[in-house]
Amino acid sequence: MRVRDVMSTNVQSCSNQDNLETVAQKMQSLNVGSLPVVENGQVVGMVTDRDLAIRGIAGHQNSISQVASHNVVTCSPDASLEEAAALMSQNQVRRLPVVENGQLVGIVALGDLAVREQSNESAGGALTNISKPDQLQ
Repeated sequence: MRVRDVMSTNVQSCSNQDNLETVAQKMQSLNVGSLPVVENGQVVGMVTDRDLAIRGIAGHQNSISQVASHNVVTCSPDASLEEAAALMSQNQVRRLPVVENGQLVGIVALGDLAVREQSNESAGGALTNISKPDQLQ
């Protein structure tokens, strides 16, 4: 089974020019905790509700470009569910933007992997590693 078989394709996004309030309202209306940051169809970041609170409000920042994570890990729609789970685990993320030919085509979440019987083990392993605190070097 491939990522394209389980990913969400109706993905909403925001841009670097958006302000925090607009993005927070969008998250609220969509009932989501994160949004990809997209410029010209390409994923350039991810922003979470935690980013808005910690980096934005508490850090006195005003724009998404100041609070979003810009080193975004993505996957291909042709990646296996095991590959997606491994990427999530290695990078301690619960969602991966799905990119094809440089353009955002979907998003796959840890929950998408968990609902598929054959990938329950991969999803469980990914969750274990995602939930581990970062190790200090």
